[in-house]
Amino acid sequence: MRLEQGKSFLREALTARQLRVQIWVSESGATKKNSHRWKISKQATPGNITALEDLLFVNTDLLVEPIIMSIKMTTKDKATTIGVAFANTSLREIGVAQFVENDFFSNTESLVIQLSVKECILPMTSAMTDLNYSKLRDMIERCGVVITDRKAVDFNAKNVEQDLNRLLDVETSPATLALAELGWTPAMNATAALLSYLGLLVDDSNYGQYKLRRHDLAQFMKLDASALKALTLMPSVEDLSKTSSLFGLLNKCKTSQGNRMLNAWLRQPLVNLHEIRKRQDLVEAFVNEAILRKVVQEHLGSMPDLHRVSKRLRTGVASLEEIVRVYQTILKLPELSRLLKEVGLQSLYLQRLVKETYTDEFEAYSQSLDKFIEMVEATLDLSDSSSHTYVIKPEYDEGLQQLAKKISDIRDTLDQEHARVGTDLNLELDKRLHLENKDTDAKAIQNDRQYEELKQVKGGIFFRTRVLKEMAEHYSELNIAYQKRQSHLVKEVVKIASTYVPVLESLNTMIAHLDVIVCFSHVSSNAPIPYIRPTLLEKGEGRLLLTEARHPCLEIQDDMDFIPNDVEMSKGTNWTEHGRYVAILPFYFELLRWLGWQVHAQVGVIALMSQVGCFVPCQEAQLPVFDSILARVGAGDSQLKGVSTFMAEMLETANILRMATNDSLVIIDELGRGTSTADGFALAWAISEYIATNIHAFCLFSTHFHELTALAQELPQVKNLHVVAHVAQASEFSENQDITLLYKVEPGKLVRLYMVYCLPTPALGVCDQSFGIHVAELAHFPDSIIKLAKCKATELEDFRGNDSIIIDETEVVNGSKLIMHFLSEWASTAQLEQSEGDDDVVMEDLSTINESKQLKQCFERFRPQIEANRWCRNLLNSL
Repeated sequence: MRLEQGKSFLREALTARQLRVQIWVSESGATKKNSHRWKISKQATPGNITALEDLLFVNTDLLVEPIIMSIKMTTKDKATTIGVAFANTSLREIGVAQFVENDFFSNTESLVIQLSVKECILPMTSAMTDLNYSKLRDMIERCGVVITDRKAVDFNAKNVEQDLNRLLDVETSPATLALAELGWTPAMNATAALLSYLGLLVDDSNYGQYKLRRHDLAQFMKLDASALKALTLMPSVEDLSKTSSLFGLLNKCKTSQGNRMLNAWLRQPLVNLHEIRKRQDLVEAFVNEAILRKVVQEHLGSMPDLHRVSKRLRTGVASLEEIVRVYQTILKLPELSRLLKEVGLQSLYLQRLVKETYTDEFEAYSQSLDKFIEMVEATLDLSDSSSHTYVIKPEYDEGLQQLAKKISDIRDTLDQEHARVGTDLNLELDKRLHLENKDTDAKAIQNDRQYEELKQVKGGIFFRTRVLKEMAEHYSELNIAYQKRQSHLVKEVVKIASTYVPVLESLNTMIAHLDVIVCFSHVSSNAPIPYIRPTLLEKGEGRLLLTEARHPCLEIQDDMDFIPNDVEMSKGTNWTEHGRYVAILPFYFELLRWLGWQVHAQVGVIALMSQVGCFVPCQEAQLPVFDSILARVGAGDSQLKGVSTFMAEMLETANILRMATNDSLVIIDELGRGTSTADGFALAWAISEYIATNIHAFCLFSTHFHELTALAQELPQVKNLHVVAHVAQASEFSENQDITLLYKVEPGKLVRLYMVYCLPTPALGVCDQSFGIHVAELAHFPDSIIKLAKCKATELEDFRGNDSIIIDETEVVNGSKLIMHFLSEWASTAQLEQSEGDDDVVMEDLSTINESKQLKQCFERFRPQIEANRWCRNLLNSL
């Protein structure tokens, strides 16, 4: 395997496949007899790539900085407390968090998603003795995080305060004492295990370099792993398309640091309305300034990843070329500030906001880095920048200057000898007699002449003189000394440059922020239909209004003519009397189910985009600030873990019920397909009713149980939706009668299309028992939901009757054709009467006595055939 192929393989293993990597080398002194002696040279894990970073990621952008987390759990008085410590070794940052957790570890899951954790350290426990840790492990693995087990003794906070104080800088070291005073013992225990695993105290260069911060879950919207997948926020490993995920669609950033910040923002949508509006204001400032956007993006496109350069400066391995790139970036700051200052924005407020956020900051950074500019110009020779070859100026160091003078003198002597020989041999210089520095393998040929022949080639002869030989040897010695001196001075320059790392990292964050804001404005302005600024409402204003809403990823797909949809939901202070905030969308075949889910998903995506600060694909948008987006869609089997489709579905739903608040957005798709019809319907009813009456969250609920639409008659806060379809009339009844989906979701149930084209097919075999509700009990659903589900299951069984009829499949097909023929005849009669009467009457509004008569007359004609078919009789009885 070639070197680059090997590096690519290792990068794929670490980042995409989440594998641990070890590089083994043969031990020194190994012989053929003991050639099996190998040792580990370097190793890395998905959460700690420090050992291989310079080898594998020098010219490769990392989408996210690897985060490694450690968790310690304690239980007291039936209350579970989670202590968390996490580290970003690239940023030299340690974070801690501590919170009370529920049975489903939903808060921990949100934290894992927010931080994009790659590896998690847990104490070694037995699943038989500690079921809580077993459930915690299952959740972490569901999030795609690698788990590393460590001995319980590592989670000992005895010396952690002292250890932290060694690592932390002066500004944040007092925070350690604050943690102890807060009683954050679990978090301190987790920190001890993290420091031990990373071995940070072994390297003296880490002392005084780390920062400590407390992470507050409440400052960001909560997302679980299901929502991350259901809303397709991030591209999958196999996904080659750049627009099939929200990140891929929005990522028009020009810098690596911008890419990483965008990734973090999508995982951490804001809940602070003031901060969200500030981001929206900045996006608005650039939306209508196409020329400014283009110029700013051109400036950003040439800027290096200052975070990566800073890491190399800290470790002393940065090159002069990297220092020059930083120098060139700093030189561009005044011009960037001027562009942002001179642009004529729409309002004085936006001008002031851009000035405070960017212009003033860039000017301050430019002033702080003036000495960096002076240092580079004083020490480096920038004359050969086109070839990216940079050296230390001889004038910078007296010793280097002396060596340079001697080398120059020798060059003059060589030139003089070159001219003398040319005159002696009567050869024109640089045409027939060249002065070259070439190595030769031929042995010197000794003779009595003053010219020493070295080698004969087709084009001539290599030779030298005694003076040339002496000067060449002296020149080589001086050149080696000069390079050593240069190398020593380069290290000094890198060391001086490293003192500017804190300022460079702050500047890096500002560049990333500008990159993402300009990226949002670029995407919003260049969409097929430009995005609009959403109106985010104050807390307590329960209104969700999306006009002509579109799914941002679907509308740009090739051959996609996307039909926009309206969504309107609201709720007042009195949950039971004001507003409708639970929408039920029954579907009747798979394409409608997919469409219904996409309509619901686009609401979730638009809500998330709004709280990230981006504009959204609508004509008008009013939304509340959601504290979480919780989604459940299409659960699959986890047979290796002993979890069925239905159990996975129930666990996800139970997590939603425990995690959701009245400020959440809940999206549920086809709940209950993994169990019997009775149990599935009963659970779907009980869950949707519980959300409407107990949680009061905005909820979009798509279902294949059309009976669930009856819930809207019992609860005023529930409304039904349906997908509009056009039915083409044929001159003669055909099994393949054409149905055209209009991809439009509208209020109300769609009954006629269901009856004509999507008749339910009874099971050909009947199971006498179902354990669906029992599985829900095992998933720890609230007792009120279990009781209501059992009640509804009994009602449905009574409604449908207890006769289990086994019907032949041929009879089902013939019965379906018969009913379709009957309804087609009735529809044709009604349409004929409509064409002879008032043109303004539409078929959907026919509810007159004549329609009833026509239906009875048509039914009488078909009665003998219908009664002769058992499937038709069973269908009529169920209606």
